[in-house]
Amino acid sequence: MAEINAKDVKDLRDRTQAGFMECKHALEEANGDTERAIDVLRKQGLAKAEKKAARVTNQGVIYSYIHGGGRIGVMLELNCETDFVARTEEFKSLAHELALQICATDPRWIVREDVPQGVIEREKGIYCDQAKASGKPEKVVDKIVEGKLEKFFEESCLVEQQYIRDDKVRVKELIANVIHKTGENVRLRRFMRYQLGEELE
Repeated sequence: MAEINAKDVKDLRDRTQAGFMECKHALEEANGDTERAIDVLRKQGLAKAEKKAARVTNQGVIYSYIHGGGRIGVMLELNCETDFVARTEEFKSLAHELALQICATDPRWIVREDVPQGVIEREKGIYCDQAKASGKPEKVVDKIVEGKLEKFFEESCLVEQQYIRDDKVRVKELIANVIHKTGENVRLRRFMRYQLGEELE
């Protein structure tokens, strides 16, 4: 096992804002490789977020953002467990970043579970027809459909999207990071995106 020194731990803390011992253990697990240690911390954050997901969130904030000289607007409701966390910079910053993400990518749903089954079946039918029309063998059609459906979720569902500031990070990891820092469940309940002139003939 590689020797973990204090400087490596400090560098990892500066990059991730995780605790000292968490960084040390992550570096030990990654055998001193900082990039791998970051992945370890990200996975731990998601795991802890999943454990907290059942806890009630009835505090939070309604946040609004106007972009592009008034041409695009986003309003969202971000929830947490206590009013104290709702007032923290981490929570407010997350609300802002989510609004920017929604503004830039125009997602249709928050999580893949929100996608109506009818939409999923229609997408699968289109992908299946495309694969068959391109002459793909029958045995690989299902895998192609599965891959394209996953891509559909990644583009259409907010938490599955790549973060606009860092394409190595998913939006769900941003949320998990705030859950990890605050110790509370944090959930985006709903959002609305408005664009000037949309749906006008």
